[in-house]
Amino acid sequence: MSDRLRNVLFLCTGNSCRSIIGEQLLNHLGYGRFRGYSAGSHPTGQVNPNAVRALDRRGVNTFGLSSKCWDVFERPDAPEMDIVITVCGNARGEVCPVWPGHPLTVHWGLTDPAEFRGGADETAKVFDATLNQLERLIEGLLALPDDRLTAEELNGLLETTPA
Repeated sequence: MSDRLRNVLFLCTGNSCRSIIGEQLLNHLGYGRFRGYSAGSHPTGQVNPNAVRALDRRGVNTFGLSSKCWDVFERPDAPEMDIVITVCGNARGEVCPVWPGHPLTVHWGLTDPAEFRGGADETAKVFDATLNQLERLIEGLLALPDDRLTAEELNGLLETTPA
């Protein structure tokens, strides 16, 4: 296993829910092996409060979260990404920047919890379900030895991880 910290960028269109949850969960669970980041192609400019509440319920740090554009990671002083994971169908179909270092690109298409309309309790359940699914996917990523960190293996996690 490598001692090198790997950078993972979670991409979504709005960078308000799924990508934010992915970033924070990876930082929470990554054990110094991975560092999570998130961005969006058309960021909303704010983190969805239901995503923050879901992370808080799980005891995951939410300090300093922000919704940002992916061009932040194109800058010369930006951290170089090892893995870029799109977590929504819209971001997968968009023309992404050419990332320095040619990172692995992975797609974990998840339903957008922000589109759910219902009461507070039902909304909390929907956001918790998204968090749970991302947690299982990230645990799958963390379980892979370095020599199996391939796009094929990482894309396959979505197929083998129950929703």
